[in-house]
Amino acid sequence: MPGVGGGPVADQISARAVQSSSTVYQGRIWDVVSDTFTLEPGSAPLTRDYIAHPGAVAVVVLNEHDQVLLLRQYRHPVRMNLWEIPAGLLDVEGEDFVAGAARELAEEADLVAARWQVLTDFFTSPGSSSEAIRIYLARGISFVPEAGRHVRTEEEAEIQFRWVDLDEAADAVAAGHIHNPSAVVGILTAARARRNGFSTLREAHAPWPAHPSQRRP
Repeated sequence: MPGVGGGPVADQISARAVQSSSTVYQGRIWDVVSDTFTLEPGSAPLTRDYIAHPGAVAVVVLNEHDQVLLLRQYRHPVRMNLWEIPAGLLDVEGEDFVAGAARELAEEADLVAARWQVLTDFFTSPGSSSEAIRIYLARGISFVPEAGRHVRTEEEAEIQFRWVDLDEAADAVAAGHIHNPSAVVGILTAARARRNGFSTLREAHAPWPAHPSQRRP
């Protein structure tokens, strides 16, 4: 079985030669792109269709009791009410990643946070989408003044909230009771990071080279 040498386990950007790229479907939020590329010089070209996504941010909010804020929201493609964490698209041109996370936290949960750290970064479905998500840990929370709160509409108007002990939330993930990928990844990472007092987490403005906007030619 072929292997790779030692050193830290880490994903790496790998530029391959793209012969052609076209948008086969242009949507309201994301497009479907068809790329033809080669894996190595002289190899047969391959064509792959995928969703070109602007990326997103999500927030694990912890209060002073080590409880995580969960939001229940209806998701039509799976026909389920899902327990999630605050999250949203990075669809504001030029917006700072942390500012985007703070905006989503205020809009979805009426909260602001004094302390921000990066929990982790991940791809939701790298075989079919370029969507990259950064999950932040937010602490030192307070409420947005009522006069300045965002008016939630459509599915967001049905959002319900619950503060859940972090260990209980991690148990719910392990039991298959929580399905939203950002919630699953964020809850488990937060539970792991708490073991050393969150001391090894990256600072809020740490580089994010996997995000689509950071890899455009």
